[in-house]
Amino acid sequence: MENWLGLTERRVLIAGAGGIGEACAGAFTAAGAQVLVADIDSSRLEQHERSLTADFSTKQGCEDAVEQAAADLGGIDVLVHAVGINSRVPLLDTDDDEWQRTLDINLSSAFRLGKAAGRHMVEAGWGRQVYCSSVSGLLAHPDHGPYAASKGGINQLMRVMAREWAPHGVTVNAIAPGYTETDLTRAHLDRPGVREHYTSLVPSGRLGTVNDLTGPVLFLASDQAAFVTGHVLYVDGGRTLV
Repeated sequence: MENWLGLTERRVLIAGAGGIGEACAGAFTAAGAQVLVADIDSSRLEQHERSLTADFSTKQGCEDAVEQAAADLGGIDVLVHAVGINSRVPLLDTDDDEWQRTLDINLSSAFRLGKAAGRHMVEAGWGRQVYCSSVSGLLAHPDHGPYAASKGGINQLMRVMAREWAPHGVTVNAIAPGYTETDLTRAHLDRPGVREHYTSLVPSGRLGTVNDLTGPVLFLASDQAAFVTGHVLYVDGGRTLV
């Protein structure tokens, strides 16, 4: 069926132009949506028709990004949060600055962007927000302290957003990827034995790709998911089963 997702002409803000954000931008565009991509790295934005440079580590940067996107698109129907960093340091070696930086970029940006976009969506009586969480929000991976805390925080934050905004036609969900080949993970995966070790932990027998994530994101942003909210969808090849 044509436009069965109901995404044609939907106005989509994608925060983060890394591997996941870039793949989602292409998928939404292919589904007929109007897409604007925002990132602090302007070199990542060159291929996108609509884009803006934004610093998601600050309150002002997040709020400005939402308002500029809304002005450019004529409103915001969908927010995809694909912002994240991970330093992979043992907790005893993690200093306060790295802890705070990770929380600011990963978790505080979700709160600030979600709140700013939520105002537009609640007023309009319709909206979709999709956050990129991680299996690290559930599992206890070593050397992931700040990252895991930020992803666990996203899981609960989006549930509260979902609860508060459901009466206004706004759904809020998250995807939780397993081990996925992205710019954020590539250097770590290329270390001797690391890729093989992580692959051995996935029942599907392979690591994920960004294209494995776009279908779940589009579904959660679509008309087909109108009665799905406050849900963490694990896209992990079965990693959380073992």
